[in-house]
Amino acid sequence: MDLHLSAQDVPRCDLCESALASTHCDLCYVNLCRPCIGEHIGDEYTKHKIVPFNQRKSTLIYPMCATHGSQRCEFQCNECNIFVCSHCVSSEIHNGHTFSNLSEIYKFKKEIVEKDKSELESIIFPTYETIITEIESGVAKIDGEYENLSEAVIKQGEELQKEIENAVEKMNGEIKEMKTKHVDILHDHLEEMRKIRSDVQQSLETLREVTESNDVALVVGFKSRNKEFFRLPQKFEVIGPKFDPKAIDIQQLNEVFGTLLPFSTRSVEHGYTLKMPVRHLLDDPELIGAVDTGNSEIYSVTGYKDVNIWVSGRCSTMKCYDNQGSLIKSIEIKSDAIKIESDAWPSDITMTSDGHLIYSDWSTGTINMIENGLEKEIVYLEEWEPQNLCVTSSGDLLVTMNSIDELEEDGNEASEEEIVQCRIVRYLLTDAREKQIIQFDDKGNPLLSGNRSSKYLCENNNYDICVADSEAGEVVVVNEEGNLRFRYSGHPSAVRNQQYQPKEDSRKINTFNPIGITTDSQSQILTADCPNHLIHILDKDGHFLRLIDNCDLYTPHDLFVDKNDILYVTEHCIGKVKKVKYLE
Repeated sequence: MDLHLSAQDVPRCDLCESALASTHCDLCYVNLCRPCIGEHIGDEYTKHKIVPFNQRKSTLIYPMCATHGSQRCEFQCNECNIFVCSHCVSSEIHNGHTFSNLSEIYKFKKEIVEKDKSELESIIFPTYETIITEIESGVAKIDGEYENLSEAVIKQGEELQKEIENAVEKMNGEIKEMKTKHVDILHDHLEEMRKIRSDVQQSLETLREVTESNDVALVVGFKSRNKEFFRLPQKFEVIGPKFDPKAIDIQQLNEVFGTLLPFSTRSVEHGYTLKMPVRHLLDDPELIGAVDTGNSEIYSVTGYKDVNIWVSGRCSTMKCYDNQGSLIKSIEIKSDAIKIESDAWPSDITMTSDGHLIYSDWSTGTINMIENGLEKEIVYLEEWEPQNLCVTSSGDLLVTMNSIDELEEDGNEASEEEIVQCRIVRYLLTDAREKQIIQFDDKGNPLLSGNRSSKYLCENNNYDICVADSEAGEVVVVNEEGNLRFRYSGHPSAVRNQQYQPKEDSRKINTFNPIGITTDSQSQILTADCPNHLIHILDKDGHFLRLIDNCDLYTPHDLFVDKNDILYVTEHCIGKVKKVKYLE
């Protein structure tokens, strides 16, 4: 029996190979008994880390410094984006630079790895298993389908008796050829799906290795492929051939015998769907936390998985909080407007799949990204004013924007109520290339109301684009191609939350006024009805499901749902962000 490979044996010392291992060298990955510790650490290497066996892999292994070979790097230079040691930090090369603690980055990335592994295990890999089973089932049915087709041809041939024997033989030959091609096409598609499944499985194995590793360089250097796997391939269908028998005419046998329609193929957009776990709405949504941002007005909230959230409001500072509500850092927008007016603020904020912050600046017509502490302009608009943002599952950037009108003839600026053009533009985030403009329906009418009010937007799991058009009092949903799917204009059960009704105001404001909008893992659409202090929940087809009206929400403005389906709600007038649990 191999003492090291047998799952039935207890861990043994890697040096003497007989005594039980009671300790472990966390830097050399060697199991040791106590008598062998001295032999192991007796070499010239002085950096051994001996820990109790049950605490193995608890010590972070920092990479060696490329400049100071005997030192290990415990920091990352935000400006140079490289690992550095304590000697590098104090060197002139990095003078004035800022640094991040590698242990914090390691912890942050480790959480991402854990979640990626969970997604691959519970969602992505099972989905591809289902896809392959479906294709295999289709292959298995081909023989029966083609036998039925052949019998129809033979029956027609018997009715024409001997005069059509040659035609029957010829057409059955065509059927066999089509069947061969049909099988070949499906087999090719099946192999393609198997290859992707293999890639998913390989990625999962890599994630399991990274999950169990304490190698900082390995973990920090990990590149997620989940976004690639989440975007499923087009479903490939083969339309089988059809036999179209004709009336018998012996003189024109070849023409009237019938036509064998060949099979055809087509790609079905979004034919495959991820097998997401089903979660049901709670009867009573629960308020589980709140963050006081200190802002007098707060507009936008976004986040990165369930690790942290960013908020922005009517000030130039954007703030980041952890999931416990503690302030992590603040970033000031670099707007030219700050130089001339004190109340400059970002129009909206969003996050990339890699955790980089993006914000739109209405005063400069720019959209900017903050990556590793450095800010760069990614989009500049001359004739349009950028408003609200959304990063899609494919990594594109969606932007709502308003046209910029020149000053009126009398020299006064255009009013907020003036009719303007409003559109949605899709950019390729890697190079800011404009990919798509969504502005009109199939009759040439504007999809969105023509005013300067904010129009928050998000992408659903079915790739629909959902927009909250507050001025129109509608949620407008278009598909990925920009074609209108439906409009939602509120529900009769949505009555203004009376706990916030001023005593001297006897009005009941029931007009639907959606502001923020988001979607969850169930493809449900959530939108904030700000003046009525409510949140509406719809299914992916726009059918009303329920309201959230019992969580002490005051002027809910923007919404964000994290990977755990926890809802974050900004309260516009009091500067708070509240956390709501609304799914089982």
